[in-house]
Amino acid sequence: MYHYYWAGMHAYWWIFWFILWMLFFSFLMPVRRSNWASYRDMQTPLQLLQRRYATGEIASEEYEERRAKLLRDTKMR
Repeated sequence: MYHYYWAGMHAYWWIFWFILWMLFFSFLMPVRRSNWASYRDMQTPLQLLQRRYATGEIASEEYEERRAKLLRDTKMR
């Protein structure tokens, strides 16, 4: 009896249903954002510093100090 389900054409039906279920569940899963989008949305260090200053994460003195260092470093290149 056990041999009957796994032999001959029945084995192909098991494979068919397995593939069908895999396709079904793969289309139900949410699509993940690719890593390419994260590269596109990357901010420069100066933009990141400006955002942190705008949200109040850093004080004015720290912002000016870091901004001066960033601008100095970019001029050196």
